[in-house]
Amino acid sequence: MKLTPRKINLFNLYKLPAVYFTGIRVKTITEQRCVVTVKHRWINQNPFKSLFWAVQGMAAELTTGALVLGKIKSSGKNISMLVANNKATFTKKATGRITFTCNDGDLINEAIDKAIKTGEGQTFWMKSIGVNQDNVEVSTFYFEWSIKVK
Repeated sequence: MKLTPRKINLFNLYKLPAVYFTGIRVKTITEQRCVVTVKHRWINQNPFKSLFWAVQGMAAELTTGALVLGKIKSSGKNISMLVANNKATFTKKATGRITFTCNDGDLINEAIDKAIKTGEGQTFWMKSIGVNQDNVEVSTFYFEWSIKVK
């Protein structure tokens, strides 16, 4: 089964309602890239009238996690996935529509192949960059994913 934005967004509605109700939506997903948007609104803002950092984190994590999930499904193996670590940098106030993009799909293939061959857990870092409507970077997130064949 191929992952599509619609399938991921429906999954979020039922299994991750905080993601869905804060307005986070997957716009595109390919083998290499995932794009997620979220619009600054009353429900997802901080006291400074910008997008709450945790909402940015959910959107950024979704760009990386959707790619990992898609690659695991394509492998046909029973593989667990977990965020082991993360780092974030905030460079500008996040208002308006923020678009998060991860282009690290290639990193996952190597880790899955190695996990299948060795039977050992693997970790790898993925990056998601958030930009506003003017294409100005507002935040950058790094997620260390851990995968293991069950």
